[in-house]
Amino acid sequence: MTLYATLTAGRSHSLLRDSLIVVLASILLALSAKAAVPFYPVPMTMQTLVVVGLGLALGSRLAVLSVLLYLVEGAAGLPVFSGTPEKGIGIAYMMGPTGGFLIGFVLAAGLTGWLAERGWDRNVVLAFIAALAGSAILYVPGLLWLGGVVGWDKPVLAWGLFPFILGDLTKAALAALIFPAAWKFLQSRGAV
Repeated sequence: MTLYATLTAGRSHSLLRDSLIVVLASILLALSAKAAVPFYPVPMTMQTLVVVGLGLALGSRLAVLSVLLYLVEGAAGLPVFSGTPEKGIGIAYMMGPTGGFLIGFVLAAGLTGWLAERGWDRNVVLAFIAALAGSAILYVPGLLWLGGVVGWDKPVLAWGLFPFILGDLTKAALAALIFPAAWKFLQSRGAV
C-alpha cells in the first residue's frame, strides 16, 4: 500500500480525487523541470526526484498517469519542459536530445511505484534502492535516444550520464529520507 492509498483508505474510491492528484502531480513535474542547471545537451533538473517521488507516493498507476499527462501537456505545446519555450515546444522539443529521458520518466515512475506498492518506500535502504533503480532505468531510453539524435561518434555518456550521477545519488538519498520519514509520521499519528 502506498502513502496515497494509506491516506485515502477508508474513503470511497473517487475518480475525481485521483484525477485531481494526477493533474497536480503533472504540475509539480512541470515546476521541477524549471529548477534546472544548464548542461549541454541535457539539463540537470529536479524532475528525477519528483518522478521517483511520485512513484513512491502514488504507486505505479497514478504515477505513470501523472507523467503521461505531463508528456501530453508538453506535446500540446505547453511550456512544461526544461528550457521551454526558449528551446522550442511541443513535439519538436520532444524529438530533441532529451526525448528519451522523457520516455524514461514513464519507466521510472512505473518501477518506483511498483516497488512502493511492495513496501520499498518504508525503509531507508530499500527506498534508496528503489529511487536509484528508478533513476537508473530512465537512462536506458535516454542514452539510446541521445545517441541517435546527436550521433554515436559524440561523447554520449559524458553528455547524458556522467554529469548526472552525483545528482541522482543525492536525489535518491533525499527520497530515502523523505518517504520512510513520512511513513513514521503516519504511524505516530495512528494512520497506519
